[in-house]
Amino acid sequence: MVNFDTPSSSRDAALLPDTGEPGFGVYVHWPFCAAKCPYCDFNSHVRHQPVDQERFTAAFLKEMAAVRAISGPKTVTSIFLGGGTPSLMKPETVSAILDGIARHWHVPDGIEITMEANPSSVEAERFRGYRAAGVNRVSLGVQALNDRDLKFLGRLHDVADALKAIRLARDIFPRMSFDLIYARPDQTIGEWEKELKEAISYAVDHLSLYQLTIEEGTPFYGLHKAGKLIVPDGEQSALLYEATQEITAREGMPAYEVSNHARPGAESRHNLTYWRYGDYAGIGPGAHGRLTRGPEKLATATERKPETWLDMVERDGHGILDEERLGFEEQSDELLLMGLRLREGVDLARWQQLSGRDLDPKREEFLLEHKFIERIGNSRLRCTPSGMLILDSVVADLAC
Repeated sequence: MVNFDTPSSSRDAALLPDTGEPGFGVYVHWPFCAAKCPYCDFNSHVRHQPVDQERFTAAFLKEMAAVRAISGPKTVTSIFLGGGTPSLMKPETVSAILDGIARHWHVPDGIEITMEANPSSVEAERFRGYRAAGVNRVSLGVQALNDRDLKFLGRLHDVADALKAIRLARDIFPRMSFDLIYARPDQTIGEWEKELKEAISYAVDHLSLYQLTIEEGTPFYGLHKAGKLIVPDGEQSALLYEATQEITAREGMPAYEVSNHARPGAESRHNLTYWRYGDYAGIGPGAHGRLTRGPEKLATATERKPETWLDMVERDGHGILDEERLGFEEQSDELLLMGLRLREGVDLARWQQLSGRDLDPKREEFLLEHKFIERIGNSRLRCTPSGMLILDSVVADLAC
């Protein structure tokens, strides 16, 4: 087994400091859930028969070898076990996956290793097993702190389960985060402010706060289209967003990304790799990757259906369906799209090197005048809070 940090209830256990570099992450997708939430369009699947975890583990390890052949030798700066519901995995499965990553790439002691978990599948013994396997950060899908809205969101846990999971996570893991969804039907600003302050009182160092979005193909989409599900309009959503920024900043957990808030130094290293446009290996059904090969970046995507992916890996050694070679222009667009989500903004020199040009001065001046963007010295560009509300439009303007 890889030598990771020993368990500790200390909130400042020794993880390697953030260097500010994009890094190289490994993402492993566990696609199974106990139930499918009505708002979720992630690649998650419910199976009423037990999943053959040993067979899937062998396939994860086999696909790792294929991706390692593409990436070449790398030093891993973060690992993320996402889903689906990774906390449905046995600790032995998690241990085997982490050991496999360490065999294929260099994994230094003290890197961030995150696992997503749902409160309904949390057990103290299993949490301790994940910690012993090497997980040092857990991200809990709490989503709401009242039972009415948890039921509306299709969650299998209640508030009591959520608080129990938060307490266990705080006791067992050095780092802990949890998610909340806001802009729910009929949610007032006052109700959200009260719920958010309660959440901050439970949080250790990180919160992910997402507005409810209606995604095509979900049960909520059909209800919304039929007029049976009404969500806050654009103006109300903006007010809820602004209240979120104000409260979290005041409580010492400012936004470092559009939807993510942390105490200084507790930002998610793995997600920073995405937003800083670093490389990452995607392993498992429906996983995506970005791997630099010379002047190009290779975008990979695997088969989404778990059983089909499993058959492909066992037959071909991997489940990769798509390999797209991204040239400099495409990379520069993705760098803007990801980097402008961050409070630290985009490294302009890196963008100019990829795009081969400067920003359009007229477009930049317009956005500066309207206070949608701002310069950080001469080297970086970022969105203002107002710009974050129209982020897609800002990116589209600058990318032209």
